Amino acid sequence: MKTVTVSEEEYKRLKEKEKVDSEILEDIARGVKDILTGKVKEI
Repeated sequence: MKTVTVSEEEYKRLKEKEKVDSEILEDIARGVKDILTGKVKEI
């Protein structure tokens, strides 16, 4: 693994994107689980 140096501003921006990405993945996983367990009905 390499080590790189980034500004504090860039680090904060990347950490915020990581948080958003994690939240989106959790929502997708929850949605797929709902579909598989039949909690979502076809419209």
